[in-house]
Amino acid sequence: MPLFNEQPLKLGLFGINCSGGLTMTEAPTTYEVTWEHTTAIAQRADRMGFEALVPIARWKGFGGSTDFNGTSFETYAWAAGLAAETENITIVSTSHLPTTHPIVAAKASATIDHISHGRFALNLVMGWFTPEMEMFGVSQRGHTDRYQYGEEWVQIVRRLWTENEPFDFEGEYLRVKDAVSFPKPIQKPHPVLINAGNSPAGLDFSARNVDINFAAVDSVEKAREYATRARELAFKEYQRELSVMMSAFIICRDTEKEAQQVKQQILDHGDYVGARNLAEVLGVQSSSFNDQVHSGLDPFVLSFGAFPIIGNPEQVADKLIQLSNAGMDGVVMAFLDYNEELAYFDEKVMPLLRQAGVRK
Repeated sequence: MPLFNEQPLKLGLFGINCSGGLTMTEAPTTYEVTWEHTTAIAQRADRMGFEALVPIARWKGFGGSTDFNGTSFETYAWAAGLAAETENITIVSTSHLPTTHPIVAAKASATIDHISHGRFALNLVMGWFTPEMEMFGVSQRGHTDRYQYGEEWVQIVRRLWTENEPFDFEGEYLRVKDAVSFPKPIQKPHPVLINAGNSPAGLDFSARNVDINFAAVDSVEKAREYATRARELAFKEYQRELSVMMSAFIICRDTEKEAQQVKQQILDHGDYVGARNLAEVLGVQSSSFNDQVHSGLDPFVLSFGAFPIIGNPEQVADKLIQLSNAGMDGVVMAFLDYNEELAYFDEKVMPLLRQAGVRK
């Protein structure tokens, strides 16, 4: 499983299945949501030795001039397709638990694990965007109730992955009868599980149930504090080890001035109507991005609230090294123009990360 290899700092890509990626702008880019382009990006990241491709589960856009993320590939099918087109990288599916029955999720996940020869991971999302839940005729639960539902969901999926005899389950939210699923996943005891809950309920869910928690932080110091808190919670309360990773938006150019000019171009062409729609939803319905919601709309236009790393190759490498030293096990990255900027990142930044010892 690449996500637990010997690289001190794991690297991945985030959001290459959705229009806009993480950027709410009309600034020029070659990035587009076509299968050919997605495959090219995935295969480049695979050749670069990256550890993960993490999609965004999205069913509805955010309006505005770009309808940010309004076009997207469904993530189980996306993962299955890319599993067959790559060789070494982990392929993640992101699943909204209220919209996917655990029996379907268990079977789909096992199928992708076989296609990928054990390179599959499942990212568990409780469903924070109310208009999406309403599309499915699902009532939006309170924040804590979402994680209680998730607890039942993951119990069923784990049992389907690991038990050979049919079983019944009757919880407050979910019921199954004579449930069974074959084939079992290749990974033992089951595929890697991920969750991005940062609220007290979300972090407790991660500490109990998953292998990797994705943090939403906006400084190196907060990354350090969060990583320490998350690991301590998992170990002290549940005697488990928890890996901690985070997302970042990268703008890397030959000079800091050029990188800042790209940032300004993104903001000058920003979709602030869509950003306002997103911020209002996050402010009311999610606890993972509260700091960013209150700091204005620019962070959403620029990077969906992901940690911005902007500068020349030395500055970008230095920030990634700082995050590694702060306790982050990995960073999944987004770019304005993924395919083109990955080539530059490979040439200019990766050697610096190897030189520093955070990549081998």
